[in-house]
Amino acid sequence: MRVATDVGGTFTDLVCIDDEGIRVSKSDSTPPNFEQGVLDCVGLSNLNVKDFESFAHGTTVVINALLSRKGAKTALITTRGFRDVLEIARGNRPDLFNIAFKKPEPFVPRHLRYEISERLDCRGGIVADVALSELDEIVQCMQHENVEAIAICLLHSYVNPIHERKIKERIDKLWPEVAVIASHEVCREWREYERTSTAVLSAYVLPTTYRYLSDLEGRMKEKGLKPRPVIMQSNGGIGTVQSTLSDPITLVESGPASGMLGAAA
Repeated sequence: MRVATDVGGTFTDLVCIDDEGIRVSKSDSTPPNFEQGVLDCVGLSNLNVKDFESFAHGTTVVINALLSRKGAKTALITTRGFRDVLEIARGNRPDLFNIAFKKPEPFVPRHLRYEISERLDCRGGIVADVALSELDEIVQCMQHENVEAIAICLLHSYVNPIHERKIKERIDKLWPEVAVIASHEVCREWREYERTSTAVLSAYVLPTTYRYLSDLEGRMKEKGLKPRPVIMQSNGGIGTVQSTLSDPITLVESGPASGMLGAAA
């Protein structure tokens, strides 16, 4: 018995394939406890979770959080002098002749973008070591602002992530409860804006995704699920819950990607 479910903004769907053929069911999505919609579909199908040989899951929760801007309150730590990279972005205009065009607001406002003293050269050599002592004040400011997630993106960390790792380790000691993602973990691109944007978006949706997928995996195990759940990715592949939570932005278009692949097949 192979079972796949997908959580959408309105409905949650289930497809089951076994010796009896193909069965489907649909229920309302249940935000913010999205896992309940999956369990409702299982109940409507009269399936026993203990019989599942595989369980795949797709979701639009991440893209919906971005479109509705209902993710976590996120802060950014970056190399001194580069706090505005996220807002400057690229010089191209998607609507060239629209004089009323405005860039979308960045997901991290300027007062939550913090600079730290450090510098690597373009080959990853250390020009100036990271000033970890500056983190104490930065973390205190973040706590005062009730920040829920932190993105770290430093200059040239795509080739040498040593400073990002040191910063993340220090934050884990100072504030173990907060969600932290470093750019080298999610995007090893060499352009600063692309890395910064990807790291910020991944951090922005991390707390929501963590609660949702952890609850889904836990409740399915309580029902007797034996195989490890696999989660659809934006590239059309699958990943474990653990790997997905290390880089949740990979879920951003997983629903449409899997739909196109299914139609093509």
